[in-house]
Order: sequence, then structure tokens, then C-alpha cells
Amino acid sequence: MVVEQIGLVSLGAGLAIGLAAAGSGIGQGRAVAAAIGATAENEKLFGKSLAMAVLTETQALYGFAIAIILISLGFGLVVV
Repeated sequence: MVVEQIGLVSLGAGLAIGLAAAGSGIGQGRAVAAAIGATAENEKLFGKSLAMAVLTETQALYGFAIAIILISLGFGLVVV
């Protein structure tokens, strides 16, 4: 029973970070491509376009946080 639970927790944590990172990577690619084009036309837009690129990175950070929570709860490191 415990081994199966550890396997499912590990699978869930892996999916959480993997899907979040994949989505973040796709979003960052599109945002940075648009930011480069906007900065090439008007250099004053660099700060705003950099902020938009950073916002897409938060998806991966949320997935990482969910994975850490799943692992800590699943392995009994934290009791709710």
C-alpha cells in the first residue's frame, strides 16, 4: 500500500512540474518572440516586454510548488 502511494505521489508531482514547465516554455517562447519584435521597433518597450516574459515563468514556479507540496504530504513529511 505504501509503495503504491509513493509511486502515485511521485507520478503526480512529476506531472505537475512537467506540464507546468511545458506550458511555461511554450508561453515564454511566444512572449519573448513578441518582445523582441516590439523592442526592435521601439526601445522604450523593453521593460514592459520583459515583464510579460517574466509573468509566463510563474506557471513553472506554481507547478514546482505543487510538486513540493505533493511530495511533502505524500511521504508524510508534513501532516495536515
